[in-house]
Amino acid sequence: MQRFTKLAKAMPDKRDADDRRADFDEIYGGYSATEATAQASRCSQCGVPFCQVHCPLHNNIPDWLKLTAEGRLQEAYEISQATNSFPEVCGRICPQDRLCEGNCVIEKGFESVSIGAVEKYITDTAWEQGWVAAPVARVERSQSVGIIGGGPAGLAAAEALRRKGYQVHIYDRYDRMGGLLIYGIPGFKLEKDVVERRTKLLADGGIHMHSNFEVGRDAMLSELREKHDALLVATGVYKARELEAPGDGLPGIVPALSYLIASNRVGLGDPVPDFDSGVLNAKDKKVVVIGGGDTAMDCVRTAVRQGAASVKLLYRRNRANMPGSQREVQNAEEEGVDFVWLTAPESFHGAGHVRSVKAVEMHLGLPDASGRQVPTKLDGSEFILEADLVIKALGFDPEDVPTLFGAPELAVTRWGTLRVDHKTMMSNLDGVFAAGDIVRGASLVVWAIRDGRDAAESIHRYIQSKAGSLAAAAE
Repeated sequence: MQRFTKLAKAMPDKRDADDRRADFDEIYGGYSATEATAQASRCSQCGVPFCQVHCPLHNNIPDWLKLTAEGRLQEAYEISQATNSFPEVCGRICPQDRLCEGNCVIEKGFESVSIGAVEKYITDTAWEQGWVAAPVARVERSQSVGIIGGGPAGLAAAEALRRKGYQVHIYDRYDRMGGLLIYGIPGFKLEKDVVERRTKLLADGGIHMHSNFEVGRDAMLSELREKHDALLVATGVYKARELEAPGDGLPGIVPALSYLIASNRVGLGDPVPDFDSGVLNAKDKKVVVIGGGDTAMDCVRTAVRQGAASVKLLYRRNRANMPGSQREVQNAEEEGVDFVWLTAPESFHGAGHVRSVKAVEMHLGLPDASGRQVPTKLDGSEFILEADLVIKALGFDPEDVPTLFGAPELAVTRWGTLRVDHKTMMSNLDGVFAAGDIVRGASLVVWAIRDGRDAAESIHRYIQSKAGSLAAAAE
């Protein structure tokens, strides 16, 4: 270990930009055994591992780096999966530059350990070698848990509860499990077979998956409460934030998630009429994406692969203040995306279809209460950008869950997220828990996994406490 002074950081080979623009395959290759061993050996094994502290899952990163450096891959995998339900997913899509790698203590002057790439190598090797097993219950329990939402929070909770022996049922309104892992994240970051093999494994472990099931249509929340001993709401947040600028309703202006879902469905082989008609297809179009997060990065890079004539991203702050991953920004620039920093849209124009965006330059002023500099308009700096397709990637808000579920008594916060007791993760309804983005707002997949695992522990305590009370009353 501690070879960071002798070995430079080396990421896996990245495909040439010209090649990767032509398909939706992942852009990074994988380490060889020699490369993984060498890169893992750069870890300093520090006394206070800030990589672990700043990982939402508190993964035992130094331990599995040391085991990888020693060639003990199966043990490394066992430690990795002990705290992470989907290490193969996190190794691919986590913004490591903002989390574990960004807090690596050897970063100054030497560059951080390539933690995400090593994590991907460990888990991909585990799948190849057959070390990844379906969840096995040590004892079967009669109690059942219903989980509404088959995204990362719901799946993580389902796995943890199944290992404890509960009869777990997942209800999801889409035709595949995985949530945004399947429909929201493009294949060049996360190929869909990676998600599908994991959901198949969970089904093989005895988790019952009900797709195309919409709560409020196929069953009310009250009916599911009667059917199960506990419920977990893990629906995520899907409602697109609106821009509310003149001309915003013109055809050709679409929300980011609709655009990404259409693209991913095409990749999965599904029929998508709006893609075939060109409504959600960027081919030969001048595309303008508005936003600065990871979803905006997904949109611009998808548009490039669909054959857009040009792709521009408008963001009202500068590069240093962009919430999206800097690694993603670099990848997008390599692929030909034009970033128009310190710019915001003022209005949209066109006769029957959007044809241009009137934009204005911005200036970053003094920080607000959150510490971020406030963007203000520069008078007289307006200019016009041609656009045939405008994609709004402004973030997501929660849907009106109480109304959708036919449960107006379900309490929400002033932001529309579900109100829970953060110690127990239970809502104001007895036995109804919530986890993931529907509680914390739009966030990272790794946080959804953490929330799902925590919720599973709370549900276990709740059911066992209730069973104990009933047994005591019977005596």
